Amino acid sequence: MSLNIIVLAKQVPDTRNVGKDAMKADGTINRAALPAIFNPEDLNALEQALRLKDANPGSTVTILTMGLPRAAEVIREAIFRGADTGIVLTDRVLGGADTLATSYSLAQAVKKIGNYDIILGGRQAIDGDTAQVGPQIAEKLNIPQVTYAEEILELKDGHVVVKRRLENGVETVKAPLPCVVTVNGSAAECRPRNAKRLMKFKHAVSPSEKAALSPEAQQYVDKRPYLQLKEWGAAFVEADPEQIGLAGSPTKVKNVENVVFTAKENLCLDGKNDGQIEDLIKELITNHTIG
Repeated sequence: MSLNIIVLAKQVPDTRNVGKDAMKADGTINRAALPAIFNPEDLNALEQALRLKDANPGSTVTILTMGLPRAAEVIREAIFRGADTGIVLTDRVLGGADTLATSYSLAQAVKKIGNYDIILGGRQAIDGDTAQVGPQIAEKLNIPQVTYAEEILELKDGHVVVKRRLENGVETVKAPLPCVVTVNGSAAECRPRNAKRLMKFKHAVSPSEKAALSPEAQQYVDKRPYLQLKEWGAAFVEADPEQIGLAGSPTKVKNVENVVFTAKENLCLDGKNDGQIEDLIKELITNHTIG
């Protein structure tokens, strides 16, 4: 049985390299100023998708990512590892989206893709840590969802069996297809790049990237359809302007602070001076240790 698999992947800022220019004045992330990486748990989801593809000949894995045009790097990385193709959902009006607006935009893109059997994605992205987008997409598509997945054990007869890793143990569940499955970081690591695929697809580009190439390079891509990645905008996926980007985002960032913990002198409390205890609590609240 062949499957049409969609993997939701995100290019995220490398949170190990957050500097003073990491945030814009409006409280949104300045992604152009930060090193970008493939969201780690989305790689775990990609591996589960590739295992399904291996077990079901004729299956296809499509990567769907939303972000700046440079997010096509995520698609290439996935193709090097075994994915078939990908779509960059990019548009200025999509910028500044919170999880509600992001999930709506991605759900619209999934509807445009159509004819899918299963949607896989990481449990959460390291730039937000909300774990909300996957479940929200499932709700907007009105299909079942399985979260905290560690392994897809079986997929047949219109159902998927998934092992979930929970805080206090393991749970095995069965869900009808199509459905959304979000994958934990405890799942199997993604396989490395395949050298042959790297050589074949290293020149794959989105339309935005192609426009910046030399005429000779553009001709090279034009002659090879497998190197042409798709790029969709908000209008193409028929997104409601009131539900995307900042306009569709009820969550607003009021303030962003870089908190650094530093060790100072030790304070010894004898338990007899209430003033000392009160001063300590105030200090802990001020430096964000508590509260």
